[in-house]
Amino acid sequence: MKIGVLALQGAFIEHEKMLSDCGAESFEIRQRRDIEQSFDGLILPGGESTVMGKLLYDLDLMEPIRDRIQGGMPVMGTCAGLILLAENISGGEKPYLGTMGFTAKRNAYGRQLGSFNAKADFAGIGSVPMTFIRAPYIESVSSAEVLAEVDGRIVAAKEGKQLAVAFHPELTESQAVHEYFLNFNK
Repeated sequence: MKIGVLALQGAFIEHEKMLSDCGAESFEIRQRRDIEQSFDGLILPGGESTVMGKLLYDLDLMEPIRDRIQGGMPVMGTCAGLILLAENISGGEKPYLGTMGFTAKRNAYGRQLGSFNAKADFAGIGSVPMTFIRAPYIESVSSAEVLAEVDGRIVAAKEGKQLAVAFHPELTESQAVHEYFLNFNK
């Protein structure tokens, strides 16, 4: 299985290592020609969603990525990737890819000092460790299915073959969330 990892900015190397540990091949998507090859899934990592969104437009990647997702390609968005997938962003900010039915709240847990670790139940997996760094959360869902909550806030959702998590599963020892995502192709 070959997974593309958006490598414009953010925590993409950690995802590549986690995919390798799960037995999956990965490659970096940095420009338009990278997305033109054949691959089985896509990871949108954490980082700065506004920077990533601008680069997706500037590098002419927004539409081809949206087309692949809408065509059924499995995608996992973590932290900033969750914001890229949201159909709405609270505060009236224009959505980016907008392929998942939920509203995201940016930097919902505050600044870097508001970062924390938690362990919570994740539907279909069980209890998983979660690392939150300037994390968003999902304020409400329209068509997405809630998979996990921490302190009453939605931190993971699924819609079709799309998975959005507010935390960084690539920064823990657990491969559970990545394996859950890789099973979208089975």
